Amino acid sequence: MLSGTPAPPFATISGDRADARRTSLRRSAMLLLVGQLLYIAVTQFHTGGDANDHHAVFSAYADSGVWTLVHVGQFAGMAILLAGLLALFSALDGHSGTARWAGRFGAASAAATLALYGVLQAVDGVALKHAVNAWASAPADEKPARFASAEAIRWLEWGVRSYQDFALGLALLLCAVAAVRAARIPRPVVHLMGLSGLSYLVQGWVVGSAGFSRTESIAIVLAFVLDVSWMVWLVVVAWRMQDPEASSPGR
Repeated sequence: MLSGTPAPPFATISGDRADARRTSLRRSAMLLLVGQLLYIAVTQFHTGGDANDHHAVFSAYADSGVWTLVHVGQFAGMAILLAGLLALFSALDGHSGTARWAGRFGAASAAATLALYGVLQAVDGVALKHAVNAWASAPADEKPARFASAEAIRWLEWGVRSYQDFALGLALLLCAVAAVRAARIPRPVVHLMGLSGLSYLVQGWVVGSAGFSRTESIAIVLAFVLDVSWMVWLVVVAWRMQDPEASSPGR
């Protein structure tokens, strides 16, 4: 499946093409890491609690004064991360048939992930907030109906989050397939990327079947650890690449 001639090392590609690919790899690595770190940092300000205890957590959501800002920040982090992933597919530029098609389908999956995440933040960051606010301030006789509306939006959030996780997991797995033939990308980076993709697939399944459970929280933390690990490693690899002139004899 992954047989074929590996892509030549960046340093052996002459002229502007080598410089462009090196710059693209560095840019993608930085975007990925910055986006992931921003997402993690902003998420620390998200209102906590048992997310599947809807009465308790909806009250906490209604009291949150930074809800909109946090969700805008999360969207910005995810958008930067996915821009980096799209740039990485371009930088890999697979030569073998498998790597080339993995790159194309992976880029499409990354674009779908961004679209789904936009829908997710519209449901969670906007619709759910209005619904829980309406429930919290409603007269006693209206509260059951308002709560039912908020809970329905919560279940819609589960569904969108599930498929967004599936799309992101698929994009990362396809990126790992495309990267496995790329020279100068250490194999452990590829393995960590693939494991990260699998962790998102697990998240997608758990959210779709059990909501925001403890198992899903563990999978989120695992994905964060794996993501930061391979992204930091990729940044180091990208910035340690030498220019062709620097590696040429007599210079």
